[in-house]
Amino acid sequence: MAEEQQTPPSMNVLGQFIRDMSFENVAAQKGLDGNLQPDIQVQVNLDARRREKDGNYEVVMKLNIESKAKEMDQVLFILELEYAGIFKIENVPEDQMHPFLLIECPRMIFPYVRRIVGDVTRDGGYPPLNLENIDFLSLYRAELQRRAEAEKAGQPIA
Repeated sequence: MAEEQQTPPSMNVLGQFIRDMSFENVAAQKGLDGNLQPDIQVQVNLDARRREKDGNYEVVMKLNIESKAKEMDQVLFILELEYAGIFKIENVPEDQMHPFLLIECPRMIFPYVRRIVGDVTRDGGYPPLNLENIDFLSLYRAELQRRAEAEKAGQPIA
């Protein structure tokens, strides 16, 4: 008896682009000394939605990066970036689509986001910020846990 061949999942990046970006060099505006030790905080949010064309999805990685001087708790710079990828995804079961969109798709676009962050911070007068790899699986699990706890507590899920 021949087993039915399952077609493996496929993903193609159809396009990627900066949806929104803002870089504010607060230290330069305030005339702060450039030799301060930075403390950098990075927040990552992900969003995904189905597009009109069948099998096409848009995944947006939103980064909010704030650098403060450790010595005086002064903001040095703020970088906000929304980077989107358009993906054609086939042969992924519907119950696995949500994690696929929020784990695998961000992995594909992250190297481009890293390069943009490095270029913008360097062009903004700082050493290039080389983001460390992001574990999108852990990020996804943490968000599921946060939502479950909020639901248990009767809080609205944002």
